[in-house]
Amino acid sequence: MMYAILCYHEEDVVCAWSKEEDDAVMAKLAVVQERLIQAGKMGASLRLLPTTAATTLRKSEDPPLVIDGPFAETKEQLLGFYLVDVADLDDALAIARDLAAANPGGAYEIRPVGLFFPDQRVAP
Repeated sequence: MMYAILCYHEEDVVCAWSKEEDDAVMAKLAVVQERLIQAGKMGASLRLLPTTAATTLRKSEDPPLVIDGPFAETKEQLLGFYLVDVADLDDALAIARDLAAANPGGAYEIRPVGLFFPDQRVAP
């Protein structure tokens, strides 16, 4: 089953890391990622650019309103995500725990992923 592990953190904190601090965190995460690749469980892993680069299309009006930045005002922002192919939620939680051990602070949200194709739906 596919799970998305959504990575949240305070963007101001992460963007304030020095190159050395960021490289150290990324090196720790690479160890977890390599283990997942070797086990055939690793899907896409994406790091999002800062919310200052985001654009939101708000459907509360007609025509929809296009605005700069994220839709919600929150303390923590979605900074990236992993797609993993594992047996069950327990396996996805174990991976999230490993990622959390490598990355200081923040939170991880784990969600099953349903795959959608034009002529069919593959539910979780």
